Amino acid sequence: MSAQQTSSSKKRVLFYVQHLLGIGHLARASRIAEALAEAGFSVTLVTGGAPVNGFPGKGVEHVQLPAVVAAKSGFSSLADLEGNPVGADFEQKRTALLLETFAKVGPHVVIIEAFPFGRRQMRFELLPLLAAIENSERRPLLFSSVRDILQENRKPGRDRETADLVARYFDGVLVHGDPHFVRLEETFPLAGELAEKIHYTGLVAPAEASPSVDQFGVVISAGGGAVGTALIEAALDARDILDDREEWCVITGPNLPQEDYDRFAARVSGGVSLFRFRPDFPSLLPQAGLSISQAGYNTVCDLLRARCRSLLVPFAAGGETEQSVRAEKLVALGLAKVVAEDGLSGAAMAEAITAARALSFPPKLPVSLDGAAGTARLIGGMLDAQPHRG
Repeated sequence: MSAQQTSSSKKRVLFYVQHLLGIGHLARASRIAEALAEAGFSVTLVTGGAPVNGFPGKGVEHVQLPAVVAAKSGFSSLADLEGNPVGADFEQKRTALLLETFAKVGPHVVIIEAFPFGRRQMRFELLPLLAAIENSERRPLLFSSVRDILQENRKPGRDRETADLVARYFDGVLVHGDPHFVRLEETFPLAGELAEKIHYTGLVAPAEASPSVDQFGVVISAGGGAVGTALIEAALDARDILDDREEWCVITGPNLPQEDYDRFAARVSGGVSLFRFRPDFPSLLPQAGLSISQAGYNTVCDLLRARCRSLLVPFAAGGETEQSVRAEKLVALGLAKVVAEDGLSGAAMAEAITAARALSFPPKLPVSLDGAAGTARLIGGMLDAQPHRG
């Protein structure tokens, strides 16, 4: 598809993403949406979480649903931005706006991030969207967009329900990973039933970033920050233990509780720079000798693109498994060192920092990082094979 097409002749993509805790889902979806726009698609990104500055990026239309976040009572419950439980009226308002947007855009392609492999909390609006798609006069292609590693320990029957929804409604599953790194069936046992619908796009990594004018020897990042307090505390303790003289950059994430941010601000001194957010985070990594972070999808993609030595502390609270699987895969490839969350301390971090600084990257990485453009190519090819969908 030519980027020179007029807006009236462009193929239209409606892309739904709901982030609840961190910003990883939103960041990955935004990278893909930008790549689709650069490939000549007209893209509308529908977001349902708390607004985040900088997302989505340029060239993408944006519709913000009334925002919901994960309730403090549990990840399966929803709350509005004031912390109030979400009720039926709120759900109906969101559903109506989502269906109105679908009708207005009239998309050739609909992409739903995570669902039905995740985001079951959003069935109240996504099942009506699936019904609207099925009943369309010109039915769009429908894709589920998922990261390469899914959360394990799902409740009995969930995998069966997911596979049945994919088989009934979806034209494809866009797995944003490299099958040589990890295959979907490793964390979704019924993937074999859906083999003809599964498409690996490569990891959705950023383009190579121009080096930042700021240079740091060690970059510490805590993703969105909601669960990053212990990681930052242990890293600062390790700096004291090592009596490290490198310049350190600590990025707490926008969701770090204010009291924790204030405590870290009072603690850091010369040689440590503290930030809530750095939109240029990827540009800090190529010059850094070491990154200390969780093992979220987007962070790992940034690290691989920058070829930055990595010390990973996978998020594992509440039975989470996805980051631990990813981290161990990277360790097996000799691309990272790991400190387990339940063994986190300044001493353990100091020992791991020394080990991670000895890592060396191979001349060629064993994984594809071209997943955003790969997604655009794949969707364009499937549309070209369906001329009646014009």
